[in-house]
Amino acid sequence: EPTGGAATMTVIGFNTARLAFSRARPSRPWTAAPLRSLATSHPLVLSHPSDVDTTETDGGRGRIVCITSGKGGVGKTTSAASFAFGLARRGRRTCVVDFDIGLRNLDIHLGMERRVIFDFVNVLMDECTLNQALIKDKREQKLAMLAASQTRDKESLTVDGVERVLSELSQMFDYVVLDSPAGIESGARHAMYFADDAIIVTNPELSSCRDADKMIGFISSRSRRSEIGDAVNPVSQTLLITRYDPERAAAEESLSLLDIEELLGLPVVGVIPESRDVLTCTNLGTPIITLGEENDAASAYSDMVDRFLGEEKELRFVMPEPVSFFKRIFG
Repeated sequence: EPTGGAATMTVIGFNTARLAFSRARPSRPWTAAPLRSLATSHPLVLSHPSDVDTTETDGGRGRIVCITSGKGGVGKTTSAASFAFGLARRGRRTCVVDFDIGLRNLDIHLGMERRVIFDFVNVLMDECTLNQALIKDKREQKLAMLAASQTRDKESLTVDGVERVLSELSQMFDYVVLDSPAGIESGARHAMYFADDAIIVTNPELSSCRDADKMIGFISSRSRRSEIGDAVNPVSQTLLITRYDPERAAAEESLSLLDIEELLGLPVVGVIPESRDVLTCTNLGTPIITLGEENDAASAYSDMVDRFLGEEKELRFVMPEPVSFFKRIFG
C-alpha cells in the first residue's frame, strides 16, 4: 500500500486517471469473429431465449447465468461458488459449471476435488453421460457441480457441444451458473455466448474496471441474444464489486461505488467487503456464504443472491464505520 508521498500522489492521480479511462473507452465494443452465425436454418438445441424470458411456470428451461470478468484474480470462482450455494439454499435447483478448461479451481472452492471422476470435456466427447459427471453437494441437495478438465485444452470446447450440454442442464436445473475464465479467450467466449444473465465481477481499481468495460461490450455484441436481435431481451448484465474497502474509497485510495457505477453504467447486484475469511474458506473447501450473518462477506453474498432473485435490499458495507471518540484521541 502506498504511504507518505506516494499516497498523496495516488489520491491526486485518481481524478486524472478516471478522465483518462473515459477517454480511452472505445467508441464501439471490441469485436472478434463470432462463434457462430445464427442462420434461421440452424436448429436451436438450447431453446430460444424468449422461452426463458416469458415462461412463468415450472415447465420452462432454467436460466443460464455467467459469472465473468475482464481481469483475473478478482474473485469470480469465489463468487460463483457462494452464488450457486445461495441459490440452492433458497430452494432453486442449481448447477455450477467450471469453464476454465485446463486450470480448474471450482472443485476446490466447493470441497469436491477428490470426487471428480468425469468432467465437462468427458461429456463433450461422449466419454460419459452428463449424470455421471455431475457431482452433488453433500451440504445442499439442490446443488451440483460439473468440473472442468485439467488435462485437455480449451480447444476441446465447441459451440455445438457446449450448447448440447447446456440444453440438457437447463432442463434439469432452475439455474445453470457458469464460472467463466477471465478475458475473451475460448472458455470465456463459450460461457458468455449462451448466457441469459451475466454478472460482471470487478475490483475497485481502474485496471479491473477498464477490462470489465470491455467485457460488457463483448457480451452486448457477441452473445447469442445479440445475434438474434430485437426479437429477444438482451443479456441482463449487473455488477458485482469485490474486495471493497469503504475507508480506502473515502480516502480516494481506490474507486468508490459511485465511481464504478459511473464508469461502467450497470446496476450493482452486490458489494463484497474485503475479508481474510475468503482465503480460509477456500482452503477448507467451503463457500464463504456458509459463514452466515455473523460474517460481513457472507452477509454481502447472501444479499447479492436475494437481489438477483428480485428482492430489494439496501447495499451494506459501502460506508466507512464511524470512528469512536476514544479512537480519534488515542488512535
